Amino acid sequence: MRKQVFGAGATLALLIAACGGSPATSTGSSSGGAASCVNPGAPHRAYVVVQHLSGKKVQRCVGFSGDTLDAVTLMKQSKIEYQAQTTREGVEVCQVDHEPARFSECFPAGQPYWSLWTEVAGRWIFSNVMFSNQMRLHDGQALGWHYVPLTEPSPAPPPKPTT
Repeated sequence: MRKQVFGAGATLALLIAACGGSPATSTGSSSGGAASCVNPGAPHRAYVVVQHLSGKKVQRCVGFSGDTLDAVTLMKQSKIEYQAQTTREGVEVCQVDHEPARFSECFPAGQPYWSLWTEVAGRWIFSNVMFSNQMRLHDGQALGWHYVPLTEPSPAPPPKPTT
């Protein structure tokens, strides 16, 4: 069932993102610009944007020197807490920024889950791949996490990063 939810959600989310359905700015707890980046002297920037079920938003910026930065390194350097489990399907992210407070499995029946997004050229794209070091971000791109109820037919993307 989870694959069906993700597949349907991905299709609808792509339509929403293509139509500009995500908010243009973010509010709440965030840190973005060059001065507040990890590795501020690096020539490139990647962002992590987290939106909790409550609507609370968190953003971090990480500077990097290579052509790309992998998603696992971005999360680690951003210092945004996360917990993941490795399964036969890949890496499943169970907790981001301490939400949910406790868990015994990543996708418990009927419970919220973390939807994964990448922001490219100003538009969020629902990720159809699992979180891993194979996900690569280029300068100015963002990794987005949105904690959504399982019953939400089309998970909305997180707010766009502020740069």
